[in-house]
Amino acid sequence: MREEIRKVKKLTENPFAATLINGPDMSFWRATAEMLVEEGVEVVLINEVLDAEIYDFFKSHRIKMLYRALTPTIANSQEAEKLGADIIIATGFDEGGTVPSRVTGTFSIVPMIADSVKIPVVAAGGIADVRGVRAAMALGAEGVFAGSLFLTAQENPADEKVKRLIVESSAEDLLLFRTLPAYYRTLPTTLSPKLAELEAQGTDRETMFKVMNGYHSLWQAMRLGNFDQGVVSTGTGISVIKSVRPAAEIVSDLMQDF
Repeated sequence: MREEIRKVKKLTENPFAATLINGPDMSFWRATAEMLVEEGVEVVLINEVLDAEIYDFFKSHRIKMLYRALTPTIANSQEAEKLGADIIIATGFDEGGTVPSRVTGTFSIVPMIADSVKIPVVAAGGIADVRGVRAAMALGAEGVFAGSLFLTAQENPADEKVKRLIVESSAEDLLLFRTLPAYYRTLPTTLSPKLAELEAQGTDRETMFKVMNGYHSLWQAMRLGNFDQGVVSTGTGISVIKSVRPAAEIVSDLMQDF
């Protein structure tokens, strides 16, 4: 991770964020956090974790914190604000990847969270063009968090087959299925029919997770292009993604009003 951060520092003098990787075992968080301080990272993304010791550490080093819950609620947003988070990322069910456990869309979750905290809120889920940005701002967000759109950036290391698949597909092509921890959705892959069949049979989440190849599923399909071993998970906003473009062009398009 330190090596990747140093690559970014060679490319820009502007502030950038890094993620505090989390999991069942958080015993390594301090080593990661201390490395972020040593490398001069000014912003950190904290997924799910609400731990006063972690927030106090970053506050003491004047590092800005973005908090993103797997399933945003008024309670966890207010708790993150109380602990010292600077920005809340409100993620709707429209997102790709590990979607929230509650089926609440971005248009509903963003104003709910924005009304419940005093700090800025960033909207995530289904945003893939300037119209989505405008809608997010109208709902009370002060920024957007786009994932699927940047999968199609020229600089993204995703397999080229994945980029073409996204550009050539729409939300109508997405398959939603139950798994751990809640749901995943995928564009058509070699593995998709088997997942669809198991979903129709009411297969339990643990079995579905195993068949989809767990979290390795995303790496296999999206990074390596092995469509028989994984899923291509995207948000529902892919219908408006029409081409593979440089990241700078994508940002310019999204921010054309600002």
